[in-house]
Amino acid sequence: MKKILVIGEIKDQELRNVSFEVITAARKAANGGEVVSVLLGNECEEMAGQLFDHGADRVVIVDHPDLNRYTTDAYKQALLQVIEKEEPNGIMMGHTSIGKDLAPRVATKLDSGLISDVIAIEEEDEELVYTTPIYSGKAFEKRTFEDDFIFITIRPNNFELPEVDNSRSGEVIKYDAEIKDIRTIIKNVAKKASEGVDLSEAKVVVAGGRGLKDADGFNSLYELADLLGAAVGASRGACDADFCDYSLQIGQTGKVVTPDLYIAVGISGAIQHLAGMSNSKVIIAINKDPEADIFGVADYGIVGDLFEIIPILIEELKELNLVKAH
Repeated sequence: MKKILVIGEIKDQELRNVSFEVITAARKAANGGEVVSVLLGNECEEMAGQLFDHGADRVVIVDHPDLNRYTTDAYKQALLQVIEKEEPNGIMMGHTSIGKDLAPRVATKLDSGLISDVIAIEEEDEELVYTTPIYSGKAFEKRTFEDDFIFITIRPNNFELPEVDNSRSGEVIKYDAEIKDIRTIIKNVAKKASEGVDLSEAKVVVAGGRGLKDADGFNSLYELADLLGAAVGASRGACDADFCDYSLQIGQTGKVVTPDLYIAVGISGAIQHLAGMSNSKVIIAINKDPEADIFGVADYGIVGDLFEIIPILIEELKELNLVKAH
């Protein structure tokens, strides 16, 4: 039995879904032990209830003005002080932009191992084995820890959300943290990403490539995404051509997504793009070139002019939504 610290992640004063998915992963690793969710932020105590609802046994909160927005120095100092007080057997957090930055720095301070971007946890010969994708998702590696201390980051959308139980409750502990010598201060955040579903956590993603021809071509994708409750993404080629902002880029040098459904529109399927989406559960490709590489990873393919196909899809979805409404 182990005590596992699960680091919650707050975005726009809301807990990200990965905060709950990590609880699922921690349950496997704790082996019946205690799962402790940690919230680092400012005025975030009211979020503790959601963590209990999703399976946390206890919640630790560090509330400090310097934790209002993520900075490496502040979060690292606060988390290390929590670890010192809690003395856990393991730490888990999402493989997000924050997790990618924070986890290796904390692991270095703890002189511990770190397995990043975990997509599965299994038990083999009474030992926990952690699966991570390698070679841009073309292969998978199974790894273990040499000692008993666990430190991992998990890829969003790869672990089931825990069942919500609103009757659960638990102890909330508030720790004070001494935060000093912060080298970075965030004064303002300029948001360029489109409003709506978070791309990295979306269950459905509609992504466009150079085949959309220009920025106006993306308007139909936004309409399709809205009907599907999806997030909009893009290939690097579309971003380089100024069809959309780089915050939508999916691929080796962009975001990695693993939605339940990925719709690739006008995307050829360069290896760099496949690295960011090939592990999606179901992939639908729309391209006029029957030889496009994207069809090699697609579960379903539509060969045709996207400017004819997308409007048809939109109209069909509108009709379905109208039928459901009645």
